[in-house]
Amino acid sequence: MKIQVSTLAVAVCLAGCAAASADTVDTVSTAAAAPAQESAVTEPQSLAAPTLDEARAFVARVEKELAEFSVVNARAQWVNATYITDDTDALAAYFGTIGTEMQVKYANEAARFAGLQGLDYDIARKLNTLRSALVLPAPTTPGAAAELNTLSTRLSSTYGKGRGTLNGKEMTGNDLEEQMGTVRNPAQLQEMWTSWHSNVGRPMRADYNRLTEIANQGAKDLGYSDTGAMWRSRYDMKPDEFAAMTDRLWSEVKPLYDQLHCYTRTKLNEKYGDTVQAKTGPIRADLLGNMWAQEWGNIYDVVAPKGAGDVGYDLTDLLVKAKYTPEKIVKTGESFFTSLGFAPLPASFWTRSMITAPRDRDVICHASAWDLDNVEDLRIKMCTKVNGDDFVTVHHELGHNFYQRAYNKQPFLYLDSANDGFHEAIGDTIALSVTPEYLVQIGLLPRNKVPSADKDTGLLLRQAMDKVAFLPFGLMVDKYRWKVFSGEIAPTALEQGWNDLRLQYQGVVPPVARTEADFDPGAKYHVPASVPYTRYFLARILQFQFYQAACKQAGWTGPLHRCSFYGNKEVGQKLNAMLAMGASRPWPQALEAFTGTREMSGRPMLDYFRPLMGWLEQQNTGKQCGWSA
Repeated sequence: MKIQVSTLAVAVCLAGCAAASADTVDTVSTAAAAPAQESAVTEPQSLAAPTLDEARAFVARVEKELAEFSVVNARAQWVNATYITDDTDALAAYFGTIGTEMQVKYANEAARFAGLQGLDYDIARKLNTLRSALVLPAPTTPGAAAELNTLSTRLSSTYGKGRGTLNGKEMTGNDLEEQMGTVRNPAQLQEMWTSWHSNVGRPMRADYNRLTEIANQGAKDLGYSDTGAMWRSRYDMKPDEFAAMTDRLWSEVKPLYDQLHCYTRTKLNEKYGDTVQAKTGPIRADLLGNMWAQEWGNIYDVVAPKGAGDVGYDLTDLLVKAKYTPEKIVKTGESFFTSLGFAPLPASFWTRSMITAPRDRDVICHASAWDLDNVEDLRIKMCTKVNGDDFVTVHHELGHNFYQRAYNKQPFLYLDSANDGFHEAIGDTIALSVTPEYLVQIGLLPRNKVPSADKDTGLLLRQAMDKVAFLPFGLMVDKYRWKVFSGEIAPTALEQGWNDLRLQYQGVVPPVARTEADFDPGAKYHVPASVPYTRYFLARILQFQFYQAACKQAGWTGPLHRCSFYGNKEVGQKLNAMLAMGASRPWPQALEAFTGTREMSGRPMLDYFRPLMGWLEQQNTGKQCGWSA
């Protein structure tokens, strides 16, 4: 998944910020009005009871210090992300250590004011933000922050320098990921999957166990039962209530996933035969067109139904024929936002961003959006190629940048989204708008080439192969880490725990036998980089709520999946009003400001895919759907 990086996150994240990729720094949700902890925070001893004036002075001082530190730290992380060397690793770890020690100190100082009566709303919210903002909290013991940052840097650099093979030829992760989407030879797919997971994940295992041990001690020092409980405390509700909400959302959309899984498995069996993919049970993970089986759109050619699978156009072909360049793709993404009334990106964006992959150095190509100075130093980091996937990704990433600028008038501790799922959902909402109608509006698709209604099955199935297929993966990555942090998955069972959850939620299995010498979670960027992942699950849900609301505001009357609100400045005004709130209010208020409801719901997603759901049920008639887990 793609992520955003704000200077607030750079300033107050912890060990993860020192990692080799800037993607590690989108690790803090500041939207935490009175986050409930699973156990009481132990207040540091003091000679006198804290006062309201002391609390106000403390928050003012901390915001100033964090704002100043965030700029130099962000620059160090940017250099490390776009030029990986031992030296930039060391610099990132150095500043990351300082940031960690600052935040540990601030978190413990903020705990001193816990329970203080009479605090006004903003001071109370900011104190709670400081107390829960850490992603991997270091204990206050000497050397703990440095060790945590060193481990985190090494883990993320291991990922960034990782290589796999295809036909015995060594390849970068970015190139392998592209090949996983196009290769249809199961032996080659198995080689790529196995070489990447083994070469990248295995070396991380000991470091990850040690990182977990240190972070858990830091979380306990702050009064949480473990690091996972601290992560779940940031959503304006108790940790257990948040976990229950994610389970409710999954239960709403799971029937759609189950039908998609059943249909896809049938098509894979038809292509590869029983010896590669059985007619029943789980799906072999490497056959799904993605290194992590998280999105399946790359195998649309395999599953496309005869007579109904042609969506009427190929976005990559359109881009190539129109002689698009990576820079033109980014310019086109910018124009979507300016059509809604947003100001253009600053000139510095075009001179400071990394839009394509450098040829002379190691970088992490995982796409990310940055705000380095809290104001206008907006950037993206991508290894953009001229294809349909990157065209959509650019629209997503710029959603982060325009969100970052919308809330740049907020106080420092509110420089973030309403919750971390919001930041991802805004970009995804814009990406949903890359519809045939939008492509006509920007001149990429002739009006007479717009697919007719009989192409809707193909259009929706193609979308579902990414949007719906991702849902269980988006949920289980953090469920896995919550269990590791809590000890429910033991340090000696890291691989088994991962594979058990993938089977339970995704219904997929590795293509080869795995042992506890392996650490396949480490082959997914967000795990070694310590980026919480539930945000992406929330974003999949929220984007359809935002999209449906925007289409209603725009007066769209056609099928929801064909809606485009490109050029509608009324939608832009209402969207900007929500974005400008930043993290200043609990997320239900932000949600209500744009959609009219305070409750996250999977129903808009089901509304979007309702025609497909009926079609899938027909295709799966008589099939043995489901899998044992």
